Amino acid sequence: MSGSTAFIVNPGEGHVIRGPAGGPATVKARTETTNGSFTLLEVSIGPKEGPPLHSHRREDEMWYILESNFRFIADDQIFVAEPGTFFFVPRQTAHCFQNLGDSPGKLLVMFTPSGMERFFEEHAELPAGPVDPDRYREIAHNSWMDVLGPPLGQLRPLD
Repeated sequence: MSGSTAFIVNPGEGHVIRGPAGGPATVKARTETTNGSFTLLEVSIGPKEGPPLHSHRREDEMWYILESNFRFIADDQIFVAEPGTFFFVPRQTAHCFQNLGDSPGKLLVMFTPSGMERFFEEHAELPAGPVDPDRYREIAHNSWMDVLGPPLGQLRPLD
């Protein structure tokens, strides 16, 4: 399917993988279906979970919160967002977030241009459980992403 063709992804459809935060991530739109314009994922984030502080060298990132409340940090901005909130972070901006709830939260995550689905897919190939910080950084680096610090709420850095 080329990006110049309209397409639809119905509820329950898409490529389901294990996301970096342990919950399922469903790739709804990828490089091949959007002609490189964007990647769209539906991501489940476990309670109190979230990615490490990081930045993207080439992608802008956007979130639309579907379930739970999340704390976001972007550069020097810190805020709590509830379902229905949209958040945009331009490329090369340090950011991270955390599900504040006691149950899994759900987000739509969009990257533009496309390509970040490869990070999620490569990460999904790792064994379940704690990820070696050096391997995580390697996968991130190969996906134009730089890990800058630990996740929110984690006391020890990735080192």
